[in-house]
Amino acid sequence: MSCCEDHIHDEACGEEYSLWQQIDIQNVSCLNEAHDGSAKTVFKHWQDRHDTTKFVVSDADEQLIINIPFTANIKLKSISIVGAGDSAPSKMQAFTNRDDIDFDSAEGTPAAQEWELVRDTPRGEIAEYATRLTKFQNVRKLTLYFTENFGGDTTKITYIGLKGEYTEIKQDPIITVYELAANPADHKTKSLDQLGSMIQ
Repeated sequence: MSCCEDHIHDEACGEEYSLWQQIDIQNVSCLNEAHDGSAKTVFKHWQDRHDTTKFVVSDADEQLIINIPFTANIKLKSISIVGAGDSAPSKMQAFTNRDDIDFDSAEGTPAAQEWELVRDTPRGEIAEYATRLTKFQNVRKLTLYFTENFGGDTTKITYIGLKGEYTEIKQDPIITVYELAANPADHKTKSLDQLGSMIQ
């Protein structure tokens, strides 16, 4: 078993398969976040994973839905989550390539995978949750649904890390068909004056 397959994240392999740069951060969105745009801040460089000054916290209750679009085709191998005490999420569901997940539809839509999350890890380490790879191939959008926490009134997340592989999206070549416009110079006609002189 490699360090990146273990349940607890090893320092040595933290950045090895990071997908941080393949996340379309500007288009990350969140349902039930207390502060608009705060969910974007939890996707950080591996070196900043312990930074707790940036976080997302839920608003009305403990539930959060975070939509994560990618700029490449993703093969997702694991998800890392850092919470905060009783407000740390305790359960997580993941959906792939869906644009219709909200709190109502999530209840009736089978998730690609579900996890029971741990509350505490040894100091300096981060819990990592492996995916079923057959369910997470060619992912263009990942939706994470945090349904419960460990007893807090709201849910707070300070870091989300994604690991795996990616392939660049190939753009189809743009083929432009130019229709040749008629050039009046190629179709000269005799003027009325010329025609008149010919008749005379």
